[in-house]
Amino acid sequence: MQSAHNGKFRVGLVQMSCAPDPNENVEKAKWKVREAAAGGAQIICLQELFRSQYFCREENAELFALAESIPGPTTDTLGALARELKVVIIASLFERRGSGLYHNTAAVIGTDGEIVGIYRKMHIPDDPLYFEKFYFTPGDLGFVNFETDFARLGVLVCWDQWYPEAARLSSISGANVLFYPTAIGWHPAEKQQYGPAQLDAWRTIQRAHAIANGIYVAAVNRVGFEGPPERGLEFWGSSFVADPFGQIIAEAPTSEEAILIAECDPHRAEEVRRNWPFLRDRRIDAYSPIVKRWLD
Repeated sequence: MQSAHNGKFRVGLVQMSCAPDPNENVEKAKWKVREAAAGGAQIICLQELFRSQYFCREENAELFALAESIPGPTTDTLGALARELKVVIIASLFERRGSGLYHNTAAVIGTDGEIVGIYRKMHIPDDPLYFEKFYFTPGDLGFVNFETDFARLGVLVCWDQWYPEAARLSSISGANVLFYPTAIGWHPAEKQQYGPAQLDAWRTIQRAHAIANGIYVAAVNRVGFEGPPERGLEFWGSSFVADPFGQIIAEAPTSEEAILIAECDPHRAEEVRRNWPFLRDRRIDAYSPIVKRWLD
C-alpha cells in the first residue's frame, strides 16, 4: 500500500532515564512529550517499556504485576495528552493480554486520543540480563503499518531492529518512517572490550535498514544505569534519526537525557528510491527459500 502522505512531518524521540516508580516515569514521559510537542514534533516516540526500569534483567514472577491492559491506564493518560497537544504518541508497554499471557507491545495513539493500533514485538531475545522470553509471548499481528494524520508509520521494537526481514516487510507496506523503541546497553564486564563495537553495530544495522529500504529510521533508546553494580546495565542512549540513505540527521548523546526532533520529507525517500532502486530490482521470484530456517 502506498502512503497517502507526501508532506513533510516532524518526529520527536524521548530519550530518558527511568526511576523504580512507574507513576514517576509516566509523569516524566508526559512532560517530555509536552517538551517535544512544543519543539514542533508531530509524532513522538517513547523508549521501550518506559513505564518502568528494564525489569527483564531478572526472572521474577512478581514483576508480571507491572503489566497492564491495552486500552488501559497508560494509554488513557497518553490519549488525553495526544488529544490535547494534537500529536501522535508511540508508547511501548508491557501488555497483559490475559491471565498468564503477556506481550511487549507498542501502542500508536492518534491526535484524537484514540488507539490507532498496536504492534506486538515479534522477535523476543533471551540473553544475559535480557531475559525477555520469561515475560513475553512473541507477537502475532505481523509487521503492520499505521495511518496517522502526519505519516504512515512502521513500528518495531528493540530486538526487531537487528532483522532485515522485519524492516523490509514493514517498509513495503508503505511506511514513511520506521520507529524502533529500544532498551539496549552495556554489561559492565563487557563495555571496555566490546562496548564501542556493540554500539557501532547497533547504529550500523539500523542505518542499513534505512538504506536498503529507502526509508527514514528513528531509534529511541533509554539512558542511565539500572541494577546492581556488577549485574546491571548501562543503557547507551544514542537515539538517532537516519534519512532514506542512512545519513544520521539527528543524534542524542550516550549518557544524557535528550529530546530529538527531526524533519522527515517523503520526497527525499522518492528521490533516493529513484536513484538507488533496490525495491525495483528485488528478485521476489527467487526469495521463497527465505522462509526456511536453514538451507541444508
